[in-house]
Amino acid sequence: MVTLDIKTRAKGEDNDALRKTGFLPSVVYGKKTPSTAVSISMKDFMKVWKEAGESGVVSLKGDAGNFDVLIHEVSCDPVSDKPIHVDFYAFEKGKKIEVDVPLEFVGVSPAVKDLGGSLVKVMHEIKISADPMHIPHSVEVDISALVTFESQVLASDLKLPANVDLVENPEAVVASAAAPKEDEPEETAPVDLSAIEVEKKGKVEEEGSAETPAPEAK
Repeated sequence: MVTLDIKTRAKGEDNDALRKTGFLPSVVYGKKTPSTAVSISMKDFMKVWKEAGESGVVSLKGDAGNFDVLIHEVSCDPVSDKPIHVDFYAFEKGKKIEVDVPLEFVGVSPAVKDLGGSLVKVMHEIKISADPMHIPHSVEVDISALVTFESQVLASDLKLPANVDLVENPEAVVASAAAPKEDEPEETAPVDLSAIEVEKKGKVEEEGSAETPAPEAK
């Protein structure tokens, strides 16, 4: 479990000024945890976010208290894409929670490799229910089951770790294989032979008239 140091953040504190000092305004809340305004080091948070993601448990420690949380939501600047605010969800120990977990596609699809098709990733994450301490970082999707273009991998086909329950619709399509697109022949306009003949005839007459010698002066 990764750890982050937190500091109590006073209400009405200038968040922009806080960010300029290298800290992120954040909030911790849960069913049995009152909303608590805190701040965390931007540098430390980026490391933890990369390691834990939004499904890994993070331990918050500081003057505001100690909390085991999930990174529930990260608000980012629309221009720089840097985090500007973080919501931490403090869960109840021993109780399962629902969370979206990323999907990891593994294996080789015969429909893609041998038949020239393309892999269609219909879903990129899946909703599960698990004890927060045992939430997997990702769930594998074995695409070797995609043998033909009619084959599909459903949510019910995924192998989940022990004590992890599927919340997603079991019949939801996770992945499939699409047939290659056939190259359509380019359409060409029909050739108007009569126009060519007329043009050629006109050209000959023009050349003939140009070659006719002028009458001699008397």
